[in-house]
Amino acid sequence: MAYVITDNCICCGSCQEECPEEAISEGEDKYVIDSNLCIDCGTCADQCPVEAIIPADER
Repeated sequence: MAYVITDNCICCGSCQEECPEEAISEGEDKYVIDSNLCIDCGTCADQCPVEAIIPADER
C-alpha cells in the first residue's frame, strides 16, 4: 500500500529529500508520490512537518 500526500501539503520538500526510492516529485499544487515506486516505508510521513502524508487506504 502506497502513501499519498493530502492537500495539507505546504510544499516544503522534506519528504522528497528523504524518500529512498525517489518516488516523490513536485506537482502543480503539492508534492505527489508515484504509487508504482513507493515501497510503503513511511519515511516520508515521518518527515512531514504538517502530517500531510498518509497511507492511501486512509484517505
